[in-house]
Amino acid sequence: MSETKTFDIHTLGCKLNFSESSEIARRLTEAGFRQSDRPDYIIVNSCAVTAVAEKKARNLVAHLHRECPDSRIVVVGCYAALRAGEILQWPGVVATFGNEDKMSVVSYLQGEALPEKPAFFPSFSSNDRTRSFLKIQDGCDYHCTYCTVWKARGESRSDSVENVVAEIDRICHLGIKEINLTGVNLGDFGRKNGTDFYQLLCAIEERKFDTRIRISSIEPNLLTDDIIRLAAQSKVIMPHFHIPLQSPNNRVLGLMRRRYQREFFAEKVLKVKEVLPHACIALDVIAGFPTETEAEFAEGLSFLESLPISYLHVFTYSRRPGTIAAEMDGQVPPQVKKERTNRLIALSEQKKTAFYHQHLGKVRPVLWEAEKKGGEMFGFTDNYIKIKIPYCKEKVNTIEDVEIRMERLAW
Repeated sequence: MSETKTFDIHTLGCKLNFSESSEIARRLTEAGFRQSDRPDYIIVNSCAVTAVAEKKARNLVAHLHRECPDSRIVVVGCYAALRAGEILQWPGVVATFGNEDKMSVVSYLQGEALPEKPAFFPSFSSNDRTRSFLKIQDGCDYHCTYCTVWKARGESRSDSVENVVAEIDRICHLGIKEINLTGVNLGDFGRKNGTDFYQLLCAIEERKFDTRIRISSIEPNLLTDDIIRLAAQSKVIMPHFHIPLQSPNNRVLGLMRRRYQREFFAEKVLKVKEVLPHACIALDVIAGFPTETEAEFAEGLSFLESLPISYLHVFTYSRRPGTIAAEMDGQVPPQVKKERTNRLIALSEQKKTAFYHQHLGKVRPVLWEAEKKGGEMFGFTDNYIKIKIPYCKEKVNTIEDVEIRMERLAW
């Protein structure tokens, strides 16, 4: 190996990126590298889901080059997959790697020949002793008209059930108490391997791991009734579902090329609440998609108000070059998109407040985290209510039954 022995890594974007960054750092450390704030190499794991995400990557690289002019910068991830030629022109950048060959950065820093791109590489985050994000699936075969992620991440692919179970066992031995299963299209797990996500969850359930399992974002058409029923009787799978809706208007859903209509989405939400009345249900929604009218937005807002959801992840529509939506007529003006975004955020706060208040006086298990702020520590219940209490070091990374009170709610 060359004399270069130090590195640093910066991560932008989704939890998938964070799990992969942690895997890269582990492999470099095992290869003899040392992490440093004045490193020989700086790795930037980038995001390109919105124009804002790309701007953050550009600004971060420029800042790092100013702060560490002698460091060689390697950009990996979604932005690198989509704009490699552009990125290589940036000062300080010496190489780029997309998502399918992201782990090749380890060989590159070692001065070794680059390996063939693997069909799938697992990764998990381990820099938080309480929670880990485990990548079990990558890529997407859903070509939504607003999205570039399927271009940046490639075709849908996933690990095997056996490998995932082994990775969970490995994480458990690190003392981590909660694992978030992540992927680009998580519910598509196993489709090309002759299995499916439900079979994976059954295998996890059978092992009775001493850890919580959370399901990250899962498409409504892939959240089966079997999965919901399994979560209802499980002590391992948390009663917490993140289901992307994207638009509460059927005409807009069609333009987006989503694979359901809002009535189906509503049925799925009601099914969850039928068997898991205390479950947390979050959804994604995009404000200001091209041609969305004020009447459609207002009617869609009323539809969202009627659903027993817990909160929303709100995204302002971002025009992505190379997508079908970017070329549509009827682009919504920025000020209108901002106003609609704010109205959705306000609804989200109302829903979250109502969900929290519904559970006052109830006792739920809380996993305490290491975070300390103002003499308080924080944790999440199984159904994702954030709780605070006076800081107690001994409670970190322990699960405790706690009565939910107004003064304990953390917003």
